[in-house]
Amino acid sequence: MTFEPEQLGRTRQDLAATLKDLRKRAGLSGDRLAARCNMSQSKVSRIENGKTRPSLVDVEQILRAADASPALVAEVLELARIAHTEWRSLRDLRRKGLGTRQAELKALEASSTHMRYFLLSMVTGLLATPAYVRASLANVPADTRAAVAGKLERQAVLYDQSKTFHFLLTEQAVRWPVVEPLALAEQIDRLSSLSHLPNVHIGIIPVGTSTPVTPLSTFTIYDRSLVTIETPTGSIVLRDHQDIQSYLDEFAGYEECALFGEEARELLSGWATVCRS
Repeated sequence: MTFEPEQLGRTRQDLAATLKDLRKRAGLSGDRLAARCNMSQSKVSRIENGKTRPSLVDVEQILRAADASPALVAEVLELARIAHTEWRSLRDLRRKGLGTRQAELKALEASSTHMRYFLLSMVTGLLATPAYVRASLANVPADTRAAVAGKLERQAVLYDQSKTFHFLLTEQAVRWPVVEPLALAEQIDRLSSLSHLPNVHIGIIPVGTSTPVTPLSTFTIYDRSLVTIETPTGSIVLRDHQDIQSYLDEFAGYEECALFGEEARELLSGWATVCRS
């Protein structure tokens, strides 16, 4: 399936209208469709009014209940998958305010219990020193004070032991010179320090390590419900369970190649020493 960025996030109402039309064409009332799908009539109503985003399983049940043709099933499932994918333009995020984005991320972290971060080229804000956070936003053409404060405030979630964090960083992400060498050494020391937290697992993938697939982007997995993928111009949000499982599998493959614990800390210590020299 292919789609243009402007399609993403705009198909929810289209999907709702299509499913409602399918029900009517099949001669089914909302009650009868609900009974066939083993769901409540109120849920059917919310789906058809665009107030509830149906899962792909919900859509498949509705298609079977409406006796949709194979061609129509393929078309509607494609529409449903796009409806589960959202494009967030960096320009739009900046217009709303980068501080607002930090508040959204804080809420997402608060509602999640197991978070996985694959970091390809930079250290994420949750693990960053104040100097690193400020430097990472230095070239943003907007007031970044609220964003810096928001990133640092979010770090408190790492100490909530009801949550589990898995971070995988490539050597490039750790050593990329976002800050001056001495500040980078402090950043590397922070990674080593945080790796001692019982609920924070930090894995390092050194350059030259063979991985199952070639990593192409930074991504974050929130529980088993949502994936965000970073691009230079924005981010993609995925909610389809098949897409999420694909990223869980990819993360697991990288995890098998990473160094953890004392092995990782020894590597980090060496890199910090090089920075200080």
